[in-house]
Amino acid sequence: MNKAFTKEPDGEDDDEVGLPPLPPGGKNYITPAGYRRLRDELLTLIDVERPKVVEVVHWAASNGDRSENGDYLYGKKRLREIDRRIRFLTRRLDIAEVADPSAHFGNDQIFFGATVTYANTSGEERTITIKGIDETDNLQGEVSWVSPIARALLKAREGDEVQLMTPGGLEKLEVIEVRYPAPS
Repeated sequence: MNKAFTKEPDGEDDDEVGLPPLPPGGKNYITPAGYRRLRDELLTLIDVERPKVVEVVHWAASNGDRSENGDYLYGKKRLREIDRRIRFLTRRLDIAEVADPSAHFGNDQIFFGATVTYANTSGEERTITIKGIDETDNLQGEVSWVSPIARALLKAREGDEVQLMTPGGLEKLEVIEVRYPAPS
């Protein structure tokens, strides 16, 4: 079959694939640092990455046969990926609600942005930081505020015991410490 008649994805349906969903009617809370990081990524894509790729694609297209031109084919693919990410970041930043966790500095109740140390029934201690959906890094101990663990911990105080439904059954967690970043 001729490549000219193959259908490429429209790009509208695939924007949301694999993205963390926002709760219905919920807000897209994000820390000021997370907002800056996403905004910086958006500006870098628009001002640096995209123009470079457009230049390569333009140069490759001027070389003639595009069907076997790797620079052209890869460039067009990379351009679609960049545009998809730009659309995603623009939409997420438009609905983002920046919540500064330092406003709760000194508080012992768990809200968005808290760093919480808790112990499970076996006595194992873990420390997590509750952040926005678009800024979490599980390897750094950051969890989304809509995750089951964060939902169980929200509004609890130091010394409280909360219940978390896990695949292994109901687990009790004791809140040991709640910290917030100091105001700058």
